[in-house]
Amino acid sequence: MLGEWARHFLPFEPFANAMLRNLFCIVFTAVWTVFLCVFGIAHALLARRSPFVTFLASRVWSPGLLWAGGVQLKVEGLENIPPNRAVVFVSNHQSSADIPALLSVLPLNVRFIAKHVLGYVPFLGWYLYFSGFILINRSKRPKAIRQLNHAIERIRAGTSIVVFPEGTRSPNGEIFPFKKGAFVLALKAGVPICPIAIEGFSKLMPKNSWDIHPGPVYVKIGPPIDTVAYGDEPLQLANDVRNLIVQQNLALGGKGASPETPPPPAPSPPSP
Repeated sequence: MLGEWARHFLPFEPFANAMLRNLFCIVFTAVWTVFLCVFGIAHALLARRSPFVTFLASRVWSPGLLWAGGVQLKVEGLENIPPNRAVVFVSNHQSSADIPALLSVLPLNVRFIAKHVLGYVPFLGWYLYFSGFILINRSKRPKAIRQLNHAIERIRAGTSIVVFPEGTRSPNGEIFPFKKGAFVLALKAGVPICPIAIEGFSKLMPKNSWDIHPGPVYVKIGPPIDTVAYGDEPLQLANDVRNLIVQQNLALGGKGASPETPPPPAPSPPSP
């Protein structure tokens, strides 16, 4: 289903030999990224605020990377994405490849919240700027607050946001504690949260490793969670959403929660 564009225009299969496959993926990722970043930046300079810049990332760059890595993406729950309104998508984080995977399946008008250091990466950082991704400098609190307030304004204006609230990639596929930032965003913007579970990338493209193993990756999108009933309780909302994502991840065959941080027994929004 997904990645058919890439398979149509890039019909050959990646190498079977592991070393050659890894080398191919690294070279292809670098060349593909630089080429499309240059193309996207040039287009953005000529036509500011054009949706084509985001289209390149979601429907061209991302499927190409997944194809190169031999990823067979299997998606459930697309019908759970609310139509015609912004949401905050919250997902567990297993690999750098989570980003192209989610870009491939989510609506075009979606942006990621990312670390500000990505803005200094040649080509990629420039592309992130022109495509409107939100870069947060967590080391400088006043600046981070301004950037988060800007994110809230973007959400209220209709842009959906994707956040990985673990704050970093899981080293072993287990789901670690969630930071509250994503949930503060959703509460202040007054939008629902869509929980997303990812399973498979911790085996295919593990953290701190260049070993790439083709295979299936599962993405499960849960029903949206109304945040209104939570009032000003981001921590309770974070716990409930994490519990739901843990259950979705277990249903996909994942490891679920980290043993050191068991999830709460059941999600239960507070009384209004």
